[in-house]
Amino acid sequence: MIYHSTRNKALCVSSAEAIAQGISADGGLFVPASVPELSAADFEALKGLSYAERAARLFKLYLTDFTDEELRECTHNAYETGSFETPNVQEIATLADGSMLLELWHGPTCAFKDMALQILPHFLTRSIKKTGIDREVVILTATSGDTGKAALAGFRDVPGTKIMVFYPEDGVSSMQKRQMQTQEGENVRVCAVKGNFDDCQNGVKAIFTDPDMQKALAENGMQFSSANSINWGRLVPQIVYYVSAYVTMLEKGILSEGQGFALTVPTGNFGNILAAWYAKQMGVPIRHLVCASNINKVLTDFIDTGIYDRNRDFHATVSPSMDILISSNLERLLYHMTGEDDAQIREWFGALKTDGKYQIPEELKNRIQAEFSGSFWDDAATKDMIGKVFSENGYLSDTHTAVGICAARDYSAKAAEQLPMLIASTANPYKFGKAVLEAIGGDTGADEYEILDRLQEKSGMKIPAALAELKTKTVRFSDVVSGDEMPAYVKEKLGIQ
Repeated sequence: MIYHSTRNKALCVSSAEAIAQGISADGGLFVPASVPELSAADFEALKGLSYAERAARLFKLYLTDFTDEELRECTHNAYETGSFETPNVQEIATLADGSMLLELWHGPTCAFKDMALQILPHFLTRSIKKTGIDREVVILTATSGDTGKAALAGFRDVPGTKIMVFYPEDGVSSMQKRQMQTQEGENVRVCAVKGNFDDCQNGVKAIFTDPDMQKALAENGMQFSSANSINWGRLVPQIVYYVSAYVTMLEKGILSEGQGFALTVPTGNFGNILAAWYAKQMGVPIRHLVCASNINKVLTDFIDTGIYDRNRDFHATVSPSMDILISSNLERLLYHMTGEDDAQIREWFGALKTDGKYQIPEELKNRIQAEFSGSFWDDAATKDMIGKVFSENGYLSDTHTAVGICAARDYSAKAAEQLPMLIASTANPYKFGKAVLEAIGGDTGADEYEILDRLQEKSGMKIPAALAELKTKTVRFSDVVSGDEMPAYVKEKLGIQ
């Protein structure tokens, strides 16, 4: 499989090169030259396999310069060595209204990012060897909360790598911040940024594409890569869990072969829902994709109007992982849907950088609306839904999943065709304990650990060990910089000039 840059389709790299680089030197994102298709027989062949076995078979379609043995070793190490609390890796729960939740948060950091970031280090270290790189790889990552901890956990003490994570100082939950600040490992570094996630992400992208920075790294035997979903090695594992979920629903008799369903995904950076779109192109019968947003509704507005405009107020919400105004992975979708028009992509995303907005043609907007719809929900609606779902059948959801449930129910109530509904559940509710406890009527006048105890007592859901143990861990990282100071910070911590 060959990969192209969204901003230069003439550029051709292997899957290993795409993963090792993370982002193209021209600022574009790597995309596969074609999307493999699965037949009914292919889906049938995936039945009865473990999650890791399914993943290895699906990765082979995209990562063609990896051997079968390498892929099976990668999937075994990621999914079968006790990192996930369930042997199924992902679970499907059913709510009182008949909709289903695809629980993607049973990994070591209690968020869906584990599904990809437990395997990315294995992909990356092998990719480095395959491309003949004799340099230390520096993983540079911006996070709105969950990617950071999952990346830190995945790359902790991985030989030949360093990882540096930037997060918005006041833009993550207290539990997310505590997870990152206490991260163990000799090769890790965490720093807060004065600003929001977009400031972090813009800073990281600028560092990635700075020729002087790249030269300085090369002179010191280093190169950058990314653990964000801008890296194809982060995105392709997310495609896998949607394909696997469909196979599981077939196995359980929830769906019949070829039966269509709707899928709702709470998303900020557009990566998780883009992975579902790729799964649809492969043959998973997703009839419609519902893009769920919080009050930072830039994606909802784009789907409705065809105008992407980040020039708006930024809101800090109880679903902070979606507090994003620049959705990077939308670039990949538009590249595909414009027939690989890299010149148009350069124009739009150049305008986004300089003017903060761009507009797509009416015809393209109509085609996007045929596959996607969007809706947004504020904190009050989010908390109301957490309380409602808990009262309906005792199910406790986190704030991001609750946004998804709001969007799913709204779509189903209005849709002309009633379809089975699957909702991506992206985080364990204890990661956002204060908002969740408040939503189910608990007293939140306590510190974060007492809040967890109260939430456990009221809900009956056990506190994940990975979160409970944070109380006794030492804070290792408390650095704070402005966006302009990020390049100097990176150089200082890497010891380069």
